[in-house]
Amino acid sequence: MSIRRIDVGPRMSQIVIHGNTVYLAGQVGTPGASVGEQTKSILATIDELLAKAGTDKTKILQAIIWLADMGTFAEMNKEWDKWVPQGNTPARATGEAKLAGPEYTVEIIITAAI
Repeated sequence: MSIRRIDVGPRMSQIVIHGNTVYLAGQVGTPGASVGEQTKSILATIDELLAKAGTDKTKILQAIIWLADMGTFAEMNKEWDKWVPQGNTPARATGEAKLAGPEYTVEIIITAAI
């Protein structure tokens, strides 16, 4: 089975497709913005990357969300709930983690079907 990479960089690819499965790199939002704004920015980027891969958010299989502070869970969920397609919600996990830098408060990793 072939592997196709899109938006390949020196450290990682933004999209890797293996068979009928799409893996997105972890996405972060605008540094220093609020959790809500970072989440909105990330979700818009995910929509763009999924389109490049030939799929969309209705085919997301799994989402892994990292928050710098679980105290911002409700703020992130407010944006997530507006974006996620009801009836096609993915398996999801959310945890707290130290992210790449203090200016980042949310990171989302997506796996989807084509």
